[in-house]
Amino acid sequence: QVQLVESGGGLVQAGGSLRLSCAASGRTFSSYASGWFRQAPGKEREFVAAISRSGGITYYVGSVKGRFTISRDNAKNTMYLQMNSLKPEDTAVYYCAADPMGTPRVQASLYPYWGQGTQVTVSS
Repeated sequence: QVQLVESGGGLVQAGGSLRLSCAASGRTFSSYASGWFRQAPGKEREFVAAISRSGGITYYVGSVKGRFTISRDNAKNTMYLQMNSLKPEDTAVYYCAADPMGTPRVQASLYPYWGQGTQVTVSS
């Protein structure tokens, strides 16, 4: 199993940037494809981005393409989400997730391991 802890959330003005981190412990992080999801109040959890075990394949939801970048450093057992040009509609709790399957996937239900989440608030 793997344990995940997110950090880096906070309050930022529209147009600003934040970098989220997801630190993994337990089984070797490079064994897992990983993803970022978010959930705004009153809404369902939404896929944001995913990355393969090696980092060579990435997927993004259309609303964040060109603004967010997912990456990972397997030597540090850490995944990142660099978020630029933030908008108020990006406000949500952001979760990282890990999946022992090699191909990154967009469905939240396919990820068995989750962190506790970190709040991102973007003010207008």
